[in-house]
Formats: sequence, structure tokens, C-alpha cells
Amino acid sequence: MDAVVDLGAGRSVRGTRADGVAVFRGVPYAEAPLGAGRFAAPRPARWSGERDARSPGPTAPQPRTDVPGLPDLSVLVGPGWVPGEEYLTVDVWTPDPGADGLPVMVFVHGGSFTGGAGGAAGYDGTGFARDGVVLVTLNYRVGVPGFLRLPGAPDNRGLRDQILALAWVRAHIDRFGGDPGAVTVFGESAGALSVGALLAAAPAGLFRRAVSQSGGASHALTPAQAGLVTAAVADRLGVPATVPAFAALPDEALVEAVAEVSAAGLDLAVDGVRDPLMGLSRFGPVVDGDLLTGQPVDAVREGAADGVDLLVGSNREEMNLYLVALPSPPVTEPMLRAAAARLHPDPEGLIAAYRAAGRGVTPGEVLSAIGTDYMFAVPTARLAEAHAGRPGGTWRYEFAWRSPAADGRLGACHGIELPFVFDIVGRVGTGVLGVPGADRGVRALARDTHAAWVAFARDGDPGWPRFTTGRPAVRRLDTEWSLTETADGPERDLWRGVR
Repeated sequence: MDAVVDLGAGRSVRGTRADGVAVFRGVPYAEAPLGAGRFAAPRPARWSGERDARSPGPTAPQPRTDVPGLPDLSVLVGPGWVPGEEYLTVDVWTPDPGADGLPVMVFVHGGSFTGGAGGAAGYDGTGFARDGVVLVTLNYRVGVPGFLRLPGAPDNRGLRDQILALAWVRAHIDRFGGDPGAVTVFGESAGALSVGALLAAAPAGLFRRAVSQSGGASHALTPAQAGLVTAAVADRLGVPATVPAFAALPDEALVEAVAEVSAAGLDLAVDGVRDPLMGLSRFGPVVDGDLLTGQPVDAVREGAADGVDLLVGSNREEMNLYLVALPSPPVTEPMLRAAAARLHPDPEGLIAAYRAAGRGVTPGEVLSAIGTDYMFAVPTARLAEAHAGRPGGTWRYEFAWRSPAADGRLGACHGIELPFVFDIVGRVGTGVLGVPGADRGVRALARDTHAAWVAFARDGDPGWPRFTTGRPAVRRLDTEWSLTETADGPERDLWRGVR
């Protein structure tokens, strides 16, 4: 059965309706980025008549994810590149387009700022719509078009896409039953880092609440670091780093250059500043002096996100996704020491502290714990602390449920909370994450986790005590929930002052 929504100004979208949920896919919020327009600021979409929004649309240029011999990550980042010009789009799930004042949640996908899609199976919004939320997912430019610093082009184009998508939501979501004044933006991984940047960069009023899942707000590249990436990409493409030169190249060449630079081990430590992305990506938001005048966490501390309610968290064993699920050589003691030296001024003391805290025995286990904290847990704590002293509530969680995949070694890895947040357990395959859909306790955890996110979007309270400077309360999400004020052990104290 079809559902039609009138957007005004002679425009409408035709979606599908089933089991009490109406879905609209591939609705443009920006003009198609073509030619030199791939490196320009986004412009609002212009079209008229009725759009067929019954099928998934194209995705941003990026590598495919269905590569033989590699683990199935589609639940986290989607299928990879689905070619098509109009990929700056949103997907919308709503329980009733004719409703009024429903809470709205806008999800920003992850993918290392080089891939991902809002239409990934793991982001199915049926569960949210079933529970009275209008759920929106979005695509944004990634890789070279989205985040490469290019002279003559505005920086942070992918971030600008996200801001324009949020402006589209504010202007049109009431037509889908949503309340434009009750918008929660949330994201995971690169999407969570985007949320951190949006707290600093987005115009006031685009969202009322925000959720950062495995992110933080301390990961923006300096101009010098971004310049290293630009030089490396231009060198591999054999062209000068200018808009005309890059505009003459096809998307396929740009995607290939991203893959080559990502695999080359480019060291972004420059001018005494460590790599904020820890080598997991060479692309991301950059301090451009316009949208971002410094690290977003500093802007939050100074009041940029005042009045925004914030829920932040990370997973207990984030780096296991990269060290266990993805193809990688076994970690040796010299490899552990070398990695720690890139991240901390006292690598030997750091390793000893993590072993003393019981955060691992083997080099791989210790590296996973150190990387988890450097990239995810410590930036999450910094963001919570920065926001806790400002107007607007702050809540923090740690997702601790351990996947049985890879003989139990995958654990509470990066991305493991997503099937629980979207309540897809038992409905949608979870690929490499290996979440057992038939397990009653797992399904109960999905129900409760999802309900907390819905409650936060609806009421501004996920259901546990606020995180404050005097009481750093953290909810541990597992088959048995608990509350702790000592989530950050003494080993994490070693990161204070380290950037």
C-alpha cells in the first residue's frame, strides 16, 4: 500500500505503508553534487511534482562492502557505492504522516568518513516508528568530495551536507507527523564524531537533543594534518590540488585514491600534534576557522551546545572490531610498544598501567584496551565533562554486552550497540557482529536499550541519573543493567592532558 506526503510548493513524495509504518526513501534534500559541484557547498534540492520514494536510492561514491573474503559489515555501513547522481537524500519512517508533534530522531551514519549510507539495513527505522518516533536517516558526501581539504573549496563539505539535511528536517518533518522543535540528532562512529562537530558548528535550533555513540568531540584534524592528506591524494592522482584538476576526474578515481591513501599508513602526527583519528581514517572534519575554530569539545565547554540535552557513550571493547573481526596480523609486543608510543608520551608506563588494571594480558588485548580509550572512551568522557557544567542535561552510558562471535573474542566491540539501539535483533541480520536473535536475554536488552533512546528523544531523559561533575554516573548496558560512578579507572587518568 502506498502513502503520499505533500511537501508543499507543488512537491510530494510517494512511499510505502505496511504494518502501521510509512516509509519514504531517497528524498533529496540537496542538489546532486556533479563535476566541480562535488567540491562546493551543498544547495537545497530543487524539483517539482511527485517523487517515487518507494525504493532505496543511490549512495555516495565509496568502496563496495560485499567483497569476497572480507567480513560482512553491511549492517554497519550499508552495501557500499550504489551509483546515481542524486545521493544527498534522506529516508523517513513515520507511524502516521497525518499525526502532529511526534518526536523526531535524525541518524548520521558511520563509515570512517569514507563510506556508509543512511539506508543500511542496520538502520531500519521500523522499531522507532512503531514506538511513536519519526526516524530520519541521511546520506552525506564522504571521502574526497566530503572531507578532503582542497584550496578553493569550502572545508567540511560532508558536515555542511549534514547541516543542510537537518535544515530540511526542520522545514518539512511536520508533513510526516514530526515536531520540528523536538529533533534529536544521533550518530555512531564517524556519525558520532559528526554529532560532536555539529554541537559546535550547527546553527542554533536545528536540534534539541543529541546522542553520540562511540565518538566524542576531540577528533578534528588540524589544517597541517589535513594538508598532508591533500598532498598524498593529489600525488596518487597525479594532479595539482585544485578544484579544476579534481573536478576533471571521475568519482571512480577519487574512490580509488582514498583506498590507496588509507592503506599507505600515512602518519598524521605533525607539529607535535598526535593523530586524533589514530590511523583508523585519514579523512574527517578539519579545523577550518569557519564551522570549526578548534576542537568541538572546547566549543561545547565554552557554551556552543548550551540548552541541548546530550547522551554520550562508548562500548567496552571498541577496538576488537578492528583487531579481531577485520583481517589484521597478530599483535606482537614490539607492535604494541610502537602503537603506544604514537599515542602517549610514556608508552611503557601506559602499557604497565593497563595490564595492572586488568585490561588485557596479551599484546593484542592491551592494544585493544588502549585504542578503545584513546579513540572512543576518553573523548566520550571529555565531552560529558565539558557539557555537564553547561545548561542542558548530560547522560552517559557504557555498552558492555559481549558478542559470542569469533569464539567470544569479539566482545563489546565497535558498533555492537547498533542492533540494540534500532531494535533489529531477530528481524535483521547482524553480519560480523554475530548477535543471536533467538536469545531471550539479548532481545530483552534490545528492547530496553531501544526504549531508553526513545525516552531520551521523547522526554529528554533515558531513565538513569544525570552525569554531573559531582556525580559522574554511567549506566552500564548489559543483560543486567548497573550504575557506576567509577567507569573511568586509574589507567584512564594517564590520558589527562594528552591530546
